[in-house]
Amino acid sequence: MTNHHSDPDQEPLLRHQLRDDLRRKDIWQSIERDFDDLKEFYLTPDRKTRLAAMGWLKRWFYMTGWLLKSMLLKLTPVRRLLLFLAFFLLLFSGSVVTDGDTSYRFNFQLVSGLLILLILMLELKDKLIARSELEAGRKVQYSLMPEKTPEVPGWSLWLFSRPANEVGGDLVDFLRISEHRYGVSLADVAGKGLSAALLMAKLQATIRALASEHRSLASFGETLNRIFYRDRIPQMFASLVYAELDPDSSSVRILNAGHLPPLVKRGSNVEEMSKGGPALGILPDATFEEYGCEMGIGDFCVIYSDGLTEAQNSSGEFFGVQRFLDLLNTVVGVDARMVGEKIVESIERFVGGARASDDLSLVVVKRTGPADKR
Repeated sequence: MTNHHSDPDQEPLLRHQLRDDLRRKDIWQSIERDFDDLKEFYLTPDRKTRLAAMGWLKRWFYMTGWLLKSMLLKLTPVRRLLLFLAFFLLLFSGSVVTDGDTSYRFNFQLVSGLLILLILMLELKDKLIARSELEAGRKVQYSLMPEKTPEVPGWSLWLFSRPANEVGGDLVDFLRISEHRYGVSLADVAGKGLSAALLMAKLQATIRALASEHRSLASFGETLNRIFYRDRIPQMFASLVYAELDPDSSSVRILNAGHLPPLVKRGSNVEEMSKGGPALGILPDATFEEYGCEMGIGDFCVIYSDGLTEAQNSSGEFFGVQRFLDLLNTVVGVDARMVGEKIVESIERFVGGARASDDLSLVVVKRTGPADKR
């Protein structure tokens, strides 16, 4: 039997592709998600509020009109005129054109359909070009990511980051500064998409360049903030948790710049660490504090982005802090990887088929024992 998909570079037969599409079990869920995305992209918050107060019939007419208007305004001038022409031609069923003794019936609706198809092809071309550029950006971003389970004597680490879009604004990084200093970073740049990803890459480079020059994490945070404030884009900032580990110490040194406080599980108790200073890039002369967290063998610390607690299911319900705390009370694992994977699996079960609205990042640090001196 011939395998129609044996060559990955060969285009599949259209009939086979349509057959596979019809066999998908999530067709209606996909249509529903796409329609929700349309409303999210094209409708302003004010219009969403006004629609919510309308009856279903009035809401349907207004929503259709607003979606069409918003779509038309986002087209290029030439494509907008072509689409208006296509709509106008739909009003005519046809016309008879006479050439001598021969009469031809001109189908305006067919021309209208071809114009709409042309506009669709042009818009799809633009989207595919943008997607290929974002895909290249994502490959670069992944190349900057550290391995998931870096090795630190006496400690078990697991690093995880998953962007909501093609590229993300969350930073998860690991840095070996010296034999006795290992740095772990988790940062969240305000916003999503390409601009956030570019700022994330700049922040990562700055942290890597300066980490070895500062023994005090407080002064390290102040230097990072001055640089980020100087080079910032207006209205954009970044929250950061930077932690340093020493194989010979059971204490984790932590700098928190406007980020969610890390959580520590000791035995059956889950504790929230201290809140830190302001986020990077908000104040030019912000000050920060370094604090330590003692961890016994078997204790673990979770540093996470707000994409975890703000993960939503199809009903619009958030995963939430309390559900996360309850989860940590039940999570056990011999190493950080097992703990982290159980957390991610629980979030995925909760979210189900809903589309991710924010980047999800997670760092698990577990104390396994004193470093081997051999």
